[in-house]
Amino acid sequence: MEALHVYDEPPPGVAADWTMPQEWGQFTDADHDRWHEMTVRQVRLLKGLASASFTSGVEQIGLDQGGIPEFKAFNKTFEQATGWIVVAVPGVIPNEPFFKLLAERKFPVANFLRQGSSQEYNDEPDMFHDVFGHLPMFVDPTFGEFMTAYGRAGLRAEKLGMSDWLGRLYLHTVEFGLIREGKELRAYGAGLLSSHAEAVHALTSDKACRLQFNLPRLMRTEWPFDTFQPTYFVIESFDALLEEMETTSLKHVYDKVRDLPLIPIGDTDPSDRAYTVANL
Repeated sequence: MEALHVYDEPPPGVAADWTMPQEWGQFTDADHDRWHEMTVRQVRLLKGLASASFTSGVEQIGLDQGGIPEFKAFNKTFEQATGWIVVAVPGVIPNEPFFKLLAERKFPVANFLRQGSSQEYNDEPDMFHDVFGHLPMFVDPTFGEFMTAYGRAGLRAEKLGMSDWLGRLYLHTVEFGLIREGKELRAYGAGLLSSHAEAVHALTSDKACRLQFNLPRLMRTEWPFDTFQPTYFVIESFDALLEEMETTSLKHVYDKVRDLPLIPIGDTDPSDRAYTVANL
């Protein structure tokens, strides 16, 4: 992955808390047209694939109404609908400020837009991924509470030296998670919702391994960053996901997994429970 927007220290123009002005005026008419094209196409292609919360959220927060949102104005609608605001950041920021922003109900959004109009795969999370892929899910209040709880857990994980383990929880849920809705599986992870091709792969491909949610297994599961995921984890509901955060002793899970080997990309484990049609 040629990640150009990964930082260890705040670059010029970025505050100590890693937030920065969006400078909405930097985006050209061509950028706004491309954004609108990507949004319209993605909304159409995700029908029957995306979580109902996502589909509802796109409309509720107005992402189907034009070009790149201007965050100062957008936050009025977004905060009213979700209790959260968005803040611009330069790209991928260190763990501690990321967790702190989530704990404060502030979602960091990368302040750059991918080149081209691809929704199939992008080398690094850009503004389209962060806004279109993540923000609609926050209209589900339980999902929003999970994200706040995750931020608080992340700050504790930093002190324990377990951020990498907790990070895999984020990756396999918030980025690439699947959820059961009635008799169907749907995508709620932003990495799927901002990539139609991977959403189709995750939900329909016989090459994708879909497993029942298992927190210790998930925390040990390595993941590729340059191709589709081979393994996806299915939750029964956002209530169940939030309950994992609120009632599970993460420290106990860390103690259980810290000395176990990581599960290589695409490998199986004796604890695996496949999520099949019979589970629906």
